[in-house]
Amino acid sequence: MRISLSRMIFLCLILTTVSFISRAQEPQMIDQIVSKVGDKIILQSDIENQVLQYMAQGYGRKSEMKCNVLSELMVQKLLLTQAEIDSLEVGMNQIESELSRRLNYFIRQVGSQEKLEEFYNKSLIEIKEDFRPLIEEQIKTQMMQGEIVSSIDASPKEVKKFYNDFEADSIPLVNAQYEIKQIIIYPPKNEIARNEAREKLLEIRQRIIDGERFSTLSVLYSEDPGSARKGGELGFRTRDELDPAFAKAAFSLSDDGGISRIVESEYGFHIIQLIAREGDQVNVRHILIIPKVKLEQKISSKRKLDTIANQINDDELSFEDAALKYSEDDQSKYNNGMMINPVNTSIRFELDQLIKEEFNIVKDLKEGEISEPFESVDLKGKTAFKILKVSKVIEAHRANLKEDYELIKNMAIFQIQQKVFEDWLKEKKAKTYIYVDKSFHDCEFLKDGWIK
Repeated sequence: MRISLSRMIFLCLILTTVSFISRAQEPQMIDQIVSKVGDKIILQSDIENQVLQYMAQGYGRKSEMKCNVLSELMVQKLLLTQAEIDSLEVGMNQIESELSRRLNYFIRQVGSQEKLEEFYNKSLIEIKEDFRPLIEEQIKTQMMQGEIVSSIDASPKEVKKFYNDFEADSIPLVNAQYEIKQIIIYPPKNEIARNEAREKLLEIRQRIIDGERFSTLSVLYSEDPGSARKGGELGFRTRDELDPAFAKAAFSLSDDGGISRIVESEYGFHIIQLIAREGDQVNVRHILIIPKVKLEQKISSKRKLDTIANQINDDELSFEDAALKYSEDDQSKYNNGMMINPVNTSIRFELDQLIKEEFNIVKDLKEGEISEPFESVDLKGKTAFKILKVSKVIEAHRANLKEDYELIKNMAIFQIQQKVFEDWLKEKKAKTYIYVDKSFHDCEFLKDGWIK
């Protein structure tokens, strides 16, 4: 049996949580032990609940899923057994931090702490008491897996051998990639537009004070598409998850339903309504109005970029020096204008990783070419004007050691980790007491050393 390491890591992150939720949702069943790994038991309900979750997500047939789930659970219990043998300790702060993170996620999903308590028919304190040992067990499992594979690396010799072992037609294909530099200019602030945004919010705020529903007006007027359709509700958030000015206003609201004065953030102007506050989190609604960029602002920005582009094209200034001197994007201007791919933090982009405006420009540029100034948006959705330079084009190709060394190295490391983990499993299965109920003896994976 080959066990995908990435699948195991994913399993360790979600399995305990999903199982716990399932128990809250499903009626109680007559239970029995279907497997023991060391002194760890796996119940019939553990299997059934996880199968239901997988089936709901469209994964496979029920008969196949039962064996797959049992296999995953047995590996997890083996890891946990070894973690305890090795006396791996989990700090209380680590447990509490993960517990809070997980429960906060659940609260966001169901809408409020009260709804979560109603869902489980328990107080939040009781839910935490039930969940705490499960979280500790999960963290130990992750730590044990890390102990087994985290120190593994691949030497240049191993990477080369891994690559050379590929059949010619099985070498991975790499899509065309682009290294892109940019110069960004933002339209100048326009006090008239800013005042118009404030006035609009003042009118909306007064309508709320006069009795209209905040959520209804948010649907009608808020310019935050992500929250407007939910009546402006953001769900529970910590300070770190919010814009600083927004967070300060949100956390200063003192009673449920309280409405803030107008707040300016980097996104625009807001009014905020407190829904609930729980510990270090708040759940709020907001209405966002973004000052409109006037035509004269756009013309001013484009003219400025036209002048910069002319200087570059006339060899008065290099693109890189122009980025440092003129660009208003702090992330790229100090790096010769180089754009960073937010998907993987590399300097390379595949075309489909670019936003629409950039895609339409880059697809027609050759290596070394500079675009005309164009209107776009930045990573926060703010209007911006840009010129782009394609500094390098890596055509679609089969992976090679010169251009794709890191990709091939990561693949080699993954293969080594898989082998190390499988060897570890083989050794531990031979030394660990394992019992599996006869009703599961037809599962194919059991032939791989699980039953002696």
